[in-house]
Amino acid sequence: MKVPPRKKDLIDIRSLSREEVEYLLESAKPFKELFSQSVKKVPTLQGKSVLTLFYEPSTRTRSSFEIAAKRLSADVTNFAVSTSAVVKGESILDTVDTLQAMRVDYVIVRHQASGVPGLIARHTRASVLNAGDGWHAHPTQALLDAFTLREVHPETAGRRVLIVGDLQHSRVARSTSRIFHMLGAEVAALGPGTLVPSHRPEWLRTFSNFEAAFAWRPDVIYLLRVQRERQHDQFFPSVHEYHHQYGVTAERLNRIRGEGIHIMHPGPVNRGVELVDAVMDYERTLINRQVENGIAVRMAVLYWLKPGTEERHG
Repeated sequence: MKVPPRKKDLIDIRSLSREEVEYLLESAKPFKELFSQSVKKVPTLQGKSVLTLFYEPSTRTRSSFEIAAKRLSADVTNFAVSTSAVVKGESILDTVDTLQAMRVDYVIVRHQASGVPGLIARHTRASVLNAGDGWHAHPTQALLDAFTLREVHPETAGRRVLIVGDLQHSRVARSTSRIFHMLGAEVAALGPGTLVPSHRPEWLRTFSNFEAAFAWRPDVIYLLRVQRERQHDQFFPSVHEYHHQYGVTAERLNRIRGEGIHIMHPGPVNRGVELVDAVMDYERTLINRQVENGIAVRMAVLYWLKPGTEERHG
């Protein structure tokens, strides 16, 4: 497969062409094959340094990036924001200057404010990877979701994906719905009216209840985590009511099983809210596979990006 020109940064899915997405998905395959080998490391990034800069808590994404970098033989440093000068008032750009002095090659950034990874990318020669910024974007989550979808449905075009839950506050929904659409899938949304954005792409259809959504015959139901930490208002009456209306209940799981629908979720899962416990044992639940695929996809992204290809600004 033709290798597209390498980029310095990965900030959002909008910045990628269809060709680039296809290349990254194909590149992740041999990296995943490594997982079954006795030696799971390759020397691709030997001598390179990767720094994780997380201003928000994270378990899955941070550890996934760290494992991916180490399997590429890079040196990894976790920048502990909670014990750094940031808590004393150091600005983001001051922090970037410190990182520049450390000569790191890759910076993986998660921040509660949209746009921060892009800001950092403009002020460093290191490759910056957006690990989630505010409500804006989570590009590697979208790529791993697309990779997972391709594994169970190699022909993505025409497949139907129903995204359920808090789309308003979800950077995952914004990035994943876009990459699915880019690959030819039909995408629809289901959630409380207060949590479905009024300004949405014309290709994103909406449903008001599960019955109408089931009638659409989705191939995949993608459940979103209810993000209480980003909800400053009460967007639905109660967790119990949300689960009853929009969660995968035991009754809905029986229907999903009968229709052979796959289930995805970016994690972490709120059991009893987005889904019942039995979903985790359902044979077409892809949640653990998404975690595994995240490592392979992030290895592919780190392999493709090229630090130092743009001059520092300002």
